[in-house]
Amino acid sequence: MSHPVNVVERVRKVLAEVLPGELQAQDIPEDADMVTELGLDSLTAIEFLLRVEDEFDIELDYENLSLAQLTSVRQFSAEVIGRETPA
Repeated sequence: MSHPVNVVERVRKVLAEVLPGELQAQDIPEDADMVTELGLDSLTAIEFLLRVEDEFDIELDYENLSLAQLTSVRQFSAEVIGRETPA
């Protein structure tokens, strides 16, 4: 299992790659709302989620995934940590 800080940094990196513009990973606040503040729309969210699955080698439960889990990098990182299998 990854260290929580490492997970947050990796989620930020993936998010910066899919968001339009020149936003750098380190400039994304952990508590910024990914939808309302950072502009994550439905198409970008799909790309983000697919890249997160690749980055962490996990499968997300799309049927039970909600916008509430995309509230912030910190909130979503907790979801990722919960999906990782212990090494």
